[in-house]
Amino acid sequence: MDQGPASAAGNTSAAVDASAGTASVSDVEGVGGSVTGSILLVDDDAALLGTLGRYFERSNLEVLRALTGREGAELYESHRPDVVLLDLDLPDTSGLAVLQHLRGNGATVIMLTGHGDIATAVEAVKAGAENFLPKPVDFNHLEAVVERALEKARLKRAQAYQSSVGQEVPLEALGGSPKMRALAADIERLAQADRTTVLLLGESGTGKGWVAERIHRLSARGTGPFVEINCATLTGTFLESELFGHEKGAFTDAKTMKRGLFEIADRGTLFLDEIAELDLNLQPKLLKVLESRTFRRIGATREIEVDVRLITATNRNLQQAVAEKNFREDLFYRLNVMPIELPPLRKRSRSDVAELAERMFAELRREFPRGPERMSPEALALLVQYEWRGNVRELRNVLERARIVAGDVTALEPSNLPAELRAPSGVDRAGETLPTMKELERRHMERVLVHCGGNRTRAAEVLGVSRATLHTKMKKYGLERIGLEAV
Repeated sequence: MDQGPASAAGNTSAAVDASAGTASVSDVEGVGGSVTGSILLVDDDAALLGTLGRYFERSNLEVLRALTGREGAELYESHRPDVVLLDLDLPDTSGLAVLQHLRGNGATVIMLTGHGDIATAVEAVKAGAENFLPKPVDFNHLEAVVERALEKARLKRAQAYQSSVGQEVPLEALGGSPKMRALAADIERLAQADRTTVLLLGESGTGKGWVAERIHRLSARGTGPFVEINCATLTGTFLESELFGHEKGAFTDAKTMKRGLFEIADRGTLFLDEIAELDLNLQPKLLKVLESRTFRRIGATREIEVDVRLITATNRNLQQAVAEKNFREDLFYRLNVMPIELPPLRKRSRSDVAELAERMFAELRREFPRGPERMSPEALALLVQYEWRGNVRELRNVLERARIVAGDVTALEPSNLPAELRAPSGVDRAGETLPTMKELERRHMERVLVHCGGNRTRAAEVLGVSRATLHTKMKKYGLERIGLEAV
């Protein structure tokens, strides 16, 4: 997760005396690390603007400065910064008037005043201010307030992006066959029960993450945050810290307090992918949150209450994992309230696969304008009859590669597709023994590794497995040298 201004090192307790404007940038260190975003500073004190500006520029923040309310409003309109730090007393207009104008345009505003007037502070908050800070500015307090505002801005951007994608790709994109229409109807009904836990089942690459986002957007929580994490990417304390957060000093690297994903997803949806990989020691803690809707940050004593809908997904048989003592039975039954199974492409109708291929081809045309404008009927026929062991991910991969190979031609032809798609499917060629499932997996993994140029991270994403699982299988099938030598 991004570390906000609270991660600044050095003399963070320093304050800027607004009346004298004597503090210099050497008195305080700016926001450190990986924060990205933009902030607009509106104040008639040029010295204060300079100090604050240099402070924030020591981070990755883009800083805009304005000495008047009118200039601030114009800069906001032209640049749309993530956060505005606005003085209450301006030479040309009231800070409250500027606040109302900025809030009308969707701005996140933090107010500053040299008076510390409580009544004015209440009025500013009622008018939509995110927070209210007195002068002289206490950098310790400023850091925390700006961090929260930047985090809120990031979530708003993510939600806007997700909403736009949802408009482009409705549930009908699952397919027009009766089976897929029934699945879409089940998903839409489930979305309305916005407190019900959902378990998405299906092979890697069948679209479980896509469905999780649609469930969120179609629900009453659709305007709230949608937060996701892959349980296979982190283990032990690292994953616990991501989910529940930690207090400063809770462990060696806990330099600052950190909010967990359950807090960030409050009034929204948390999507836990590859739930079968969740550490056994974390499973009772997840069960507690589901039952009580409360949890504690690592190192804390206070319970935090949240309103979060949980959606989980797995490509494994959870009942088998329970039988093998790798997954808690009580947690399984708590997650398995409303299971939804997404069929692999080879079990979907040819018309559904054709619709999916056409939609993906159109999406790729928007992303990569150069290349074929359409698919020939012969190329589409080959795509429809292929088994797609890698499912939706593999189909998109093949289409993206085919567009690059085809170059500037009018139509995508069979010759632009990989050789395995052009070979007869399911036929015992020249008396060959048909391959086993393990051999098919090995061949597919080898193809993906070659296609990704040996990049393990990219190959794991395409295959829908963790890097650890990929390395285990590469060793099992003798594929360790892929990408390290000519293939």
